[in-house]
Amino acid sequence: MTVDAELPAGVPGIDVPRLADWLARALPGSGRIAAIDLIAGGRSNLTYGITLAGGDRARIVLRRPPLGHVLPTAHDMGREYRVLSALGRAGGVPVPATLAFCDDEAVIGARFYLMDFVEGRVLRTREDAADLTPEQAAGLSERLAEALAAIHTVDVKAAGLADFGRPEGYMARQLKRWGKQWDASQEAIRATGNTHDVPEYGRLVERLGERLPAGGPVGLVHGDFRLDNALARLEPRPEIAAVVDWEMSTLGDPLSDLGLTLVYWAEAGDEQHLPVGATITAEPGFHSRRRFAERYAELTGFDLADVDFYVAFACFKLAVIVEGIHARFLQNATVGEGFGELGAAVPLLVGRAHQILDTRSAW
Repeated sequence: MTVDAELPAGVPGIDVPRLADWLARALPGSGRIAAIDLIAGGRSNLTYGITLAGGDRARIVLRRPPLGHVLPTAHDMGREYRVLSALGRAGGVPVPATLAFCDDEAVIGARFYLMDFVEGRVLRTREDAADLTPEQAAGLSERLAEALAAIHTVDVKAAGLADFGRPEGYMARQLKRWGKQWDASQEAIRATGNTHDVPEYGRLVERLGERLPAGGPVGLVHGDFRLDNALARLEPRPEIAAVVDWEMSTLGDPLSDLGLTLVYWAEAGDEQHLPVGATITAEPGFHSRRRFAERYAELTGFDLADVDFYVAFACFKLAVIVEGIHARFLQNATVGEGFGELGAAVPLLVGRAHQILDTRSAW
């Protein structure tokens, strides 16, 4: 494989000549690298589109960990590659087909994998909804609920994922894990000469610990499920072409996924919209948070009596994730745009979690 001479040499996070040499061995017959572009959307792991010429594929996708401050246990490319490969074999959940995995960090500076390019739209902002009819919005809401239910009802043993995580005590471990991630991000922020105090964070951790559920359903958890972590098609009818960004997937309590989806899900009457997730769901035709959750419950049969806890916990988890991204921004280690405003979302999320716990209402 060769690299086109006109390809810019400076592709952040990619050593193009080394990648070209590796690709020639891993995917013989793919042709030459004609271009590499950073695909917008991912604020954690980095996703690149690779345009090929002269071979049997026109375009593929590369996923690698972020640059700079990386939280411990996060961004495991091997796990992401494994779950996508397993779901691709099992069927039932729309995912891109995996192509190859590289565990040699010498190639581009980190472990990475390749997958097929899936044609579809990332729907995030109101501008993305310019041509979306209310009927299509309603259809997408239904298809997204079906995709989430399909993930959570996968037969993990049949899919070869029975050892993909430890579902017992999942929520307690999540609270501990994300607490450690928070501490790591605070240390990284201090190392840049900055601070980011969120006074109500500690009290939130205590309140969540007091409300930890004794038990719950067990299944495959995506870890960051939302509309803009899916590729959508509108014609001839709305569908979810692929669910992407599986970096936090594991076995655990599926209702943690539902909680996070509801945190991301904007409604027209919301006083504030977070600078993460899709604001498009506030447009006419999209289900309300309550209706989405009720449809999910119909599809899975899961009891949503404690859904307020899961939404509050999701606010906590998202606050920690955003704090990690904020730390990388302060280190000048982010790639792409839109990172400067994220730090302000952290206290908003913590405050929202307290409000949900106070009112015991997820809506």
